[in-house]
Amino acid sequence: MTFRTIIVDDEPLARKGLNIRLQGFSDINVIAQCCNGREAVEAIRAYQVDLMFLDIQMPGLNGFQVIEEIANQGLKMPMVVFATAFDQYAIKAFEVHALDYIMKPADEERLSQTLEKVRQHFRSNTDAVHKSKLIRLVSDVTGNDCQQILTELANNQPVSLSHYSDILAIKDAGEVSRVPVKDIVWIDAAGDYMCVHTCTGINSEQENTHILRKTMKQLEVHLDPKLFIRNHRSTIVNKDYIHKFCSQVNGEYFLVLKNGKELKVSRSYKEKVKQAINS
Repeated sequence: MTFRTIIVDDEPLARKGLNIRLQGFSDINVIAQCCNGREAVEAIRAYQVDLMFLDIQMPGLNGFQVIEEIANQGLKMPMVVFATAFDQYAIKAFEVHALDYIMKPADEERLSQTLEKVRQHFRSNTDAVHKSKLIRLVSDVTGNDCQQILTELANNQPVSLSHYSDILAIKDAGEVSRVPVKDIVWIDAAGDYMCVHTCTGINSEQENTHILRKTMKQLEVHLDPKLFIRNHRSTIVNKDYIHKFCSQVNGEYFLVLKNGKELKVSRSYKEKVKQAINS
């Protein structure tokens, strides 16, 4: 049996390195290398893919969303091995749900162990079980506080579901930062990126900015609307950090945050902002 394999990773060096290592295994045939989630879904649609090495953090569709999209479109789910930069503790979640995982960059010994699991899985013909675990992973991670999920999984407890996450994972320069949602002051769009402005306390004037490769629409669905207010087409603000709502003689409106920052309120969002502040 030769496994028709695709590699999905937004980092060219990571794709190249994994491809070179996989060439040492005679039963692995890499038929496509995808630089984003959309390409991965299209490759699965176009080819009969047996095995997918899937990065977690990618622009556009992340690894979890790729799995979700495959299921939503009714495509055949390949065997999935996660390629991750998460730490050892976070990997417990992947151990529970996924066929296997590799830490980037993977060495030959670890890759050999992973491929043996792939062969055993194929022989056991348990695709339905594998798919159900992947779908559960998507549900857990995209709708819950990752830290809470990992703690529950580590203690063999059932995962308690919650629609909004308490943590926003942001990848930058090969590192993943776990940003507490409560520390987000405001967010603004900058082309294809989002600037996430945070501080470490309600009255703190020290602000940090994280760059996130998501659209406003993609990000907004993960934020609790009871806490985060859309005040402009390209801006979202945390209600807890609003000091006052002001109007000017020219009819324009703006918010003053507790750190002194002023944010314009567009006319189309004026009433929603007023209601949110008064609630």
